[in-house]
Amino acid sequence: MASSSSGSTVPAPEAVQVLVSSLADEAPMVREASTAALKDIAALNPLLVLDCCSTVSRGGRRRFGNMAGVFQVMAFAVRALDKKDVDPPFVAKLAKIATAEMISSKELNSDWQRAASSLLVSIGSHLPDLMMDEIFLHLSGTNSTLPAMVQILADFASAEASQFTPQLKGVLSRVLPILGNVRDAQRPIFAHAFKCWCQAAWQYSGDFPSNALLDSDVMSFLNSAFELLLRVWANSRDLKVRVSSVEALGQMVGLITRLQLKAALPRLVQTILELYKKDQEVAFLATCSLHNVLNASLLSEDGPPLLDFEELTVILATLLPVVCINSENKEHSDFSVGLKTYNEVQHCFLTVGLVYSEDLFMFLLNKCRLKEEPYTYGALCVLKHLLPRLSEAWHAKRPLLVEAVKLLLDEQSLGIRKALSELIVVMASNCYVVGPSGELFVEYLVHHCAISDQELNNFENSKDVRSSISFHAFQQKRLEVKIGAACPAELRSICEKGLLLLTITIPEMEYVLWPFLLKMIVPRKYTGAAATVCRCISELCRHRSSYASSVLTDCKARTDIPNPEDLFARLVVLLHDPLAREQLATQILTVLCYLGPLFPRNVSLFWQDEIPKMKAYVSDTEDLKQDPAYQETWDNMIINFLAESLDVIQDPEWLISLGNAFTKQYELYTSDDEHTALLHRCLGMLLQKIDDRAYVREKIDWMYRQANISVPTNRLGLAKGMGLVASSHLDTVLEKLKDILDNVGLNFFQRFLSLFSERVKMEDADDIHAALALMYGYAARYAPSTVIEARIDALVGTNMLSRLLHVRCHTAKQAVITAIDLLGRAVINAAESGASFPLKRRDQLLDYILTLMGRDDTDSFADSSLELLRTQSLALSACTTLVSVEPKLTIETRNHVMKATLGFFALPSDPSDIVDPLINNLITLLCAILLTSGEDGRSRAEQLLHILRQIDLYISSSMEHQRKRGCIAVHEMLLKFRALCSSGYCTLGCHGSCVHTKQIDRMLHGNFSNLPSFVLPSRASLCLGERVIVYLPRCADTSAEVRKVSAQILDILFSISLSLPRPAESNISFNAELSYGALSSLEDVIAILRSDTSIDQSEVFNRVLSSVCNLLTKDELVGTLHGCTAAICDKVRQSAEGAIQAVVEFVTRRGIELNEMDVSRTTHALLSATLLVPEKHLRHEILGAISCLAENTSSQVVFNEVLAVAGRDILRKDISRLRGGWPMQDAFYVFSQHTVLSVLFLEHVVSILNHTPIPKADSEKGGSCNLFDTQIEDNILQAALLALTALFRGGGKVGKKSVEQSYAAVLSTLTLHLGSCHGLAGSDQQESLRTLLAAFQAFCECVGDLEMGKILARDGEQNENEKWVTLIGDLAGCISIKRPKEVPAICINLCKALNGHQTYQRESAAAALSEFVRYSDRVGSLLEQLVEAMCRHVSDESPTVRRLCLRGLVQIPSVHILQYTTQILGVILALLEDPDESVELTAVSCLLTVLESSPNDAVDPVLLSLSIRLRNLQSCMNDKMRANAFAAFGALSKYGVGAQHEAFLEQVHASLPRLILHVHDDDLSVRQACRNTLRQIVPLMEVDSMTARFNTHYFNSDHRSDYEDFIRDLTRQLCQNFSPRIDTYMASAVQAFDAPWPIIQANAIYFSSCMLSLSDDQRISTPFFAQVFGMLTGKMSRSPDAVVRATCLSALGMLLKSSNSTSWRTSRLD
Repeated sequence: MASSSSGSTVPAPEAVQVLVSSLADEAPMVREASTAALKDIAALNPLLVLDCCSTVSRGGRRRFGNMAGVFQVMAFAVRALDKKDVDPPFVAKLAKIATAEMISSKELNSDWQRAASSLLVSIGSHLPDLMMDEIFLHLSGTNSTLPAMVQILADFASAEASQFTPQLKGVLSRVLPILGNVRDAQRPIFAHAFKCWCQAAWQYSGDFPSNALLDSDVMSFLNSAFELLLRVWANSRDLKVRVSSVEALGQMVGLITRLQLKAALPRLVQTILELYKKDQEVAFLATCSLHNVLNASLLSEDGPPLLDFEELTVILATLLPVVCINSENKEHSDFSVGLKTYNEVQHCFLTVGLVYSEDLFMFLLNKCRLKEEPYTYGALCVLKHLLPRLSEAWHAKRPLLVEAVKLLLDEQSLGIRKALSELIVVMASNCYVVGPSGELFVEYLVHHCAISDQELNNFENSKDVRSSISFHAFQQKRLEVKIGAACPAELRSICEKGLLLLTITIPEMEYVLWPFLLKMIVPRKYTGAAATVCRCISELCRHRSSYASSVLTDCKARTDIPNPEDLFARLVVLLHDPLAREQLATQILTVLCYLGPLFPRNVSLFWQDEIPKMKAYVSDTEDLKQDPAYQETWDNMIINFLAESLDVIQDPEWLISLGNAFTKQYELYTSDDEHTALLHRCLGMLLQKIDDRAYVREKIDWMYRQANISVPTNRLGLAKGMGLVASSHLDTVLEKLKDILDNVGLNFFQRFLSLFSERVKMEDADDIHAALALMYGYAARYAPSTVIEARIDALVGTNMLSRLLHVRCHTAKQAVITAIDLLGRAVINAAESGASFPLKRRDQLLDYILTLMGRDDTDSFADSSLELLRTQSLALSACTTLVSVEPKLTIETRNHVMKATLGFFALPSDPSDIVDPLINNLITLLCAILLTSGEDGRSRAEQLLHILRQIDLYISSSMEHQRKRGCIAVHEMLLKFRALCSSGYCTLGCHGSCVHTKQIDRMLHGNFSNLPSFVLPSRASLCLGERVIVYLPRCADTSAEVRKVSAQILDILFSISLSLPRPAESNISFNAELSYGALSSLEDVIAILRSDTSIDQSEVFNRVLSSVCNLLTKDELVGTLHGCTAAICDKVRQSAEGAIQAVVEFVTRRGIELNEMDVSRTTHALLSATLLVPEKHLRHEILGAISCLAENTSSQVVFNEVLAVAGRDILRKDISRLRGGWPMQDAFYVFSQHTVLSVLFLEHVVSILNHTPIPKADSEKGGSCNLFDTQIEDNILQAALLALTALFRGGGKVGKKSVEQSYAAVLSTLTLHLGSCHGLAGSDQQESLRTLLAAFQAFCECVGDLEMGKILARDGEQNENEKWVTLIGDLAGCISIKRPKEVPAICINLCKALNGHQTYQRESAAAALSEFVRYSDRVGSLLEQLVEAMCRHVSDESPTVRRLCLRGLVQIPSVHILQYTTQILGVILALLEDPDESVELTAVSCLLTVLESSPNDAVDPVLLSLSIRLRNLQSCMNDKMRANAFAAFGALSKYGVGAQHEAFLEQVHASLPRLILHVHDDDLSVRQACRNTLRQIVPLMEVDSMTARFNTHYFNSDHRSDYEDFIRDLTRQLCQNFSPRIDTYMASAVQAFDAPWPIIQANAIYFSSCMLSLSDDQRISTPFFAQVFGMLTGKMSRSPDAVVRATCLSALGMLLKSSNSTSWRTSRLD
């Protein structure tokens, strides 16, 4: 060891050894710190670092776990050596260490080997010969380290090409002899080395062209290595060996002689080609080597090509599939590798093409002719790539290429189609596409533009779409065949873009495209390309605008071009889809304008005006989609366009020709029903314009034969087409329809034959009948109505109906339903004419109609399509017709009809033009059923109630239209029922016939003259009470129509009830005058409603209620009240309010008639309604009704019922989660607000609360008790608290007045209960606390203490001790501010509680009093009482009471606290050593508060005592305690003046090291407190330069690097200004090495190291340097905490770099 300049001994080697040993630490941060320190030291003394590293390297990896780190440091140190310090023997020793380690293992390419390799490379940068010699020592024999040595040479060649290349000869001379013994596993390393060496040689020759290093010996070595790699290694079974050998050979071909290359080419080429059977990565490497071989053998400047083309054919044939695979598999592999491989292959072909252009051309054509997919595809890709580059050389071969491409046009592979399409576009750009062959190629592009979206979907859904298929596995199918990732969508896109490109950018293509593209419009197989073809034609015509006159001439010059009629017919039908892709409709309309000269002269002018309008309609497709009827509108526009165009043409011969064209084009749409439907209409419109009946008959026969009537769209188009024809040729159409109908039987026979013959194919009879119905309908639409009337007998009289039992489509159903309805009406008309007869099979027809409606039991009536609604409306009308005819309905049929039809009341309002007639038909049907059902009055009354109860669902619906429908239906049926009743009983009570009996309207009853005699039902059978409460709410409905109809319903009900016979015993109590007066009043109201709709609705409803109240009997009244729940829960708020008003009215006027059971049941009904009603307003109204019930009947019964229900709810339900709130709580609100009931209710609730004990949470409560009884008591308490909450929250002025009078008592009780409930909450009994908090919150709201309510809402449910204590204190503070007059009374109550036995209540009282004391100065004697009480209880057994009393003493008002300061400081000093940590923490916090205002004379006596005790607390494990202790010490600094200055300054210096260390504490609050304290005590130290250090960024930063910067800067100041105290600081810092916090240990290490490195006082540094250095190199470096170890290592580096120890820089390890 060396001595420092100061004479102190620096154990640098030991330190460096520690650093080096730490390189194997398990923590990454430690390893990083060690590496950084070693690199810093290596820059100063690299030899010492190398000595230590070499020492630990002796044991190798078995003894040292991180040899990679050691070698990295050694490599850095070697690079840091000056040339003068490079000691060859020592460096040789290091090299031997590295090589010795490498030869000790058979592993390859591990991290430590790479690090050792970097060390040797670093050595080579200084002493290349030495490094090479060391490597050469191990390049012999069968040494297992040969691969590693060779890898080092490869790395050296890559890093130092200029240093390595002169050594190439020596390397080769040593490596070549051992190559033969290299095993396969090691050969890739050797091959890679040869590749790197050759690359270095190429680089050296480029950098130093004048230095010829490749002498004959080197060439001989290279040739030998080349032969070995080629003949032996390249034939290895190991793929890695073969690939790496081929890579090396690819680099060597440019260095060996041409003679050797020529001899080796066959084998070399064969070896490379065999690699193409492997994966893509291998194919890329092989292609790169092959490219080098081709360049060296074909493009050498030293002689002719070494390969003939015949020899190249094998290479080219192998490369063609590689083109395919790598160009098409980009989506399934690494994109960059595929692209690079594709480019390398094309470079290979280009290299061959530059030498053998013609031969390559013929080779590619021959591969195309073979039609083997991989070769054909590859040849096409190469041709596409080379054609622009070798166009001049290949120009004469153009015909051959064209013929070869023609032969490929029938290929079905998608990949070949794609490549061929791209090639055609390239050929066209190079003028290869001309003449007939050009048209053939254009047609090829058009053919693939026509790929439909359906074909694309089928392809995407196929199983093979995502699989990667090699070329040899393909099967030649149509679009299913695909190469790589080729897909129809991509092919179509390429062809569309290519065709447009040819049209727009290549002028020479005009002569090929025009007029040939017209030929592409009509064929069916090109339908999908129509938009692209039309766009191309438009572009051609636009460019040929100056030659418009030649358009017709060009078309006539060629016989294969379609005639104008065919073109027009095709384009008009193709207009059908306005949303077709590529804007098909717009393109067709545009091309029609351009082709105008082809058509009759007048039509062009018409189109110029009309076509822009149609284009504007379809221009915005998004807007078009918003119109649900856009397709129908567009089709009508097309038909109108056609009709107007035909009117303009006015050429019969041209129309006949156009008709023939339409007829011929049916075959173009055999599977396209939508276009076929439009074609039907177009042909029908055309036939409408033709007068030749024979021609028309022929065409409609053809139209029917071509129609696929099994498809609704096609069938509808056919019917519309027939209808268009019928407008001019009705008789011809009807004859055709008759023929079809007559042939239905023949079709049946043919269907029978089809069982034995596959060739017979006939339409289903259902479709025929559906089509017939539609055709008759549309014929009627276009014909006069008289014709329809004349054909009714023919339609009804056939046997068609018997064959229509199984039609399914809605259109067919509508046609059949209409026919049945007409049949029923015929029967009715016959009866009206006097020839009545029963309709046979009527029930069967009814069942048939219900089936045709399409409704099953599980269907939803609200989910209806328009067609289904039309069908249902027609069906209801037909049902009414059939119900109205004889014979009479059976019970089963009647019930079946009702079940299937009543649900239509739920249909939505829209579309009103369909739904409204449907509902009217339904009401008519129900009335018909009522009139035709039952044998007598009683059975009809039962049927009426059955129907009415089912309609109740819609009467009370939330939808206005449903309520309206239900009321109208009830009204209509009651009218019918009253008419029946009136025929048997007078409304005034007369029996039999009398002058009052009303006459029955015969029109009302219809055909019911033979009904049996009517026996009147009883009044009870009508269930009048039940019915009244259903319809009465409707009298308050929001709809005026519903109100009017519901009043009429009530009038009719009571009118009927009064008309019915009464039992003899009821006549005694019957007040006829009162009843009829009430009924007369009700009829007056109805008359007013009919005449004046603006009348006050509330007045009307009140009059209705008054009348109904008088009309109800006692039993009916009870029934009404008991059934009020549903009415009150009505979904219409106004109706619900009306029901509540009715209950209130009935109870107020007739409540005296109710007994206790009736009251109880009525209360239950009302409470049930409160549970179901979601709206607060309605619930309040219901509770008002309950209050009314309590006021007018027995209030005690009502209260008991409500409280009993509340108790049961608490026990059985989670009342906090009830939807809409808890009804009982709302009931409490209402009672509390009631003028009469509030006092009684408050007394009752307070009584329960006062007599219910609070369950104890203390463990000593002991004793067994019945769980159920405990629950009952607890529920009583909960109910009482909730009732009290309601009183506070909802009592209004009455409740508030009561609370205000006893504010202090209520608040004291709530406060004390708050502590008890928090005790329960600590025992997991949260419910009591929540309930109490709710009550407290309500109390705050009641008395207006909103701030107190916010406090409760914020912290009320905090269960922690400090939280709820703080809550009570906050509440007390709020009360003191808001209600100071109440404070004395509250304090007196709480002081008494402070002496109680319940701990939680004492704590609650202490918490409140500690806050009230702040405001006690307003009452003279109160403060003294509070101080006395709190001082007495600072020794309470409860720590919470102790600290709260202390907190209260600190909060004495500032004007009085000075007289108590000495007493308070004494208490604090005593509690700073309290056994409870929370009390100590409170004492420290209170000390901070007291010191803000304490005078010096009060603090001076205890200053030192406080300082000492605070210093003791600064090492507490509690973070908050430490932070407050540091902060309090800073607060004491202002008293450290005067006589106490010197004594306190000693305390400051004693605390300074701890403050510095905790500036970077783990806890943020501690860090901040230490920073503030340092700023406060610095002025006492009287050093101005230090003050600025505490305002810097790094002082306030939380980053460790900034903290270390601060430590270094501060230490420098301390050493300069307080050097005598450094020993004290050092002692404290060293003591902190044993701190319980790792971060503080690390801080102490760094602080002490900084002081040692910066101090110049040898008296101080000498004793501590060895101690600290020894600890750093000893136990601290072995700390279990990574941050300590890392800091220790950084400190060692810092100490070694310090100015006080410079002699070690020349030290070496012994």
